[in-house]
Order: sequence, then structure tokens, then C-alpha cells
Amino acid sequence: MKIRAYITSIIGSLLAWYSLGASALDNQQIQVTASVAFKAPYLEMVQDFEKQTGIKVNTNWLPTVEIVELIKKGEAGDLVILSTTNIDDLSKKGYLIAGSRIDYVNSGIGIGIRKNTPKPNIKTQADLKNTLLSANTIAYSTGPSGVYLSKLFENMGVAEQIRSKLKIIQGEPVGAVVLRGEADIGFQQIPEILSVPEIEYLGPLPLEVQYITTFAFAIPSNKSNSKAVQAWISHLKSPKAIPTIERYGLNPSP
Repeated sequence: MKIRAYITSIIGSLLAWYSLGASALDNQQIQVTASVAFKAPYLEMVQDFEKQTGIKVNTNWLPTVEIVELIKKGEAGDLVILSTTNIDDLSKKGYLIAGSRIDYVNSGIGIGIRKNTPKPNIKTQADLKNTLLSANTIAYSTGPSGVYLSKLFENMGVAEQIRSKLKIIQGEPVGAVVLRGEADIGFQQIPEILSVPEIEYLGPLPLEVQYITTFAFAIPSNKSNSKAVQAWISHLKSPKAIPTIERYGLNPSP
């Protein structure tokens, strides 16, 4: 009987907490520092979450290099969202709580061009090579995609030939540079290319040379994994969020 009463008490407590719902977390705020790779779908989901829970989400959108520096300084807030490669490295060094990584989305690299311009063929690696050699100016971003593209150009044997054509972009979408006519073609994470609808999304990198970046959540070592943070992560990973994520060319991580 004592065991049954104990179990009943626990269930009652859980139901009471659940019945409080959003009110239990009302007026809380969380500070997030995140990669801009998934900014568009994220912003679509944040207003709904804030209405449901009363939790205010303040997000600082930065390039990967700047996020890493803030984490090392202990100034990244309650939650960070960046590539798993960086998260694993920073966790090993003690800047992020070990075991706090939760994979979020997978993103490939996409290609954008100005509208009403000839569409180059990018179906194969050979097609991509010809496109790069033919372009007058090529833009790509910093971060995981930029690091990979730099190596890819070397591996394809075109790095020296296109070096003078390259524009490395930081602080704005590559698509904005293409839109202004400052680059013939731009490379960036697919959702970032799609975030500038005034340009034309040509498609992803050819499958044989595509690079997938997994972005994940993690908690800075000078913070705790609060219920408010857990609620925001759960919202972003919920089944309801999947259509929004996929509309921007991302694939949810399991």
C-alpha cells in the first residue's frame, strides 16, 4: 500500500506540474547564440513558442568563428547552436557541458545565381568544375561550408585558377552579394541561399562532392540546462516543427 501511495503521489506531482503548463515558466528569458544557417525557420517558430510558454527567447546570430570566441569567454548565453564538429571540440576542452549535445538539423551546401541569367549545369563534379572556371566572381561564406569548399577547390585542382575570383563573405548572406551583382555565383548552406528569394536557387552541390553539416544544441559550461532551455529545444525538435525545417532545405536529425 505504501508503494502504491508513493507512486500515486509522484504521478500527482507530475500531473500538477504539467497542468501548470506554460505558466510554470512564465516571464523567463533565455539567451541563445546560434549559427545563421537555420535562422529563417527558427524565426518562424520562435513567436509561437513565446506565446505558448511565456518564455522570451533572445537570439544572437553570429558566424561560427565569433560564436566559438564567445563560448571561450563564457559569454554565449544559456544555449548555443552550431556545428557538431565545433561542439565536440569545445566540449573536450571544457567550454561546453559534456553530454549536453543534442543534434538538431542536417544541412547541405547550395548554389545561388542571379535571376534571369544563364543557368550553368551542376549535375556532376565535372560540371561544377567547368562552372567555377567560367565564372567571373565566386562568393562563399566562412564557417563549416567555407572550410569545406576551400578544400574542395584544392581537391578539384582549380584552387589556383579561381583564387583571384573568390570573395569570402562574413556577416551577411552570400545571396545578398549575388543579388547586388558582386558575384556571379554563390555557395552557402542551403537554407541561407533560400533566405534570399530574390536570387535563383540553382540546386545543391553534386552528390559526389556534397558536404553535410549537422547543427546541434549544447549548453555552455558556465550555465545550467534549465527547464526553459529544455522547453525551447523540445519545441524546435517537435514533429510540428518538421515541415518548417524541411521547407528551408534542412533535414531534421533523429
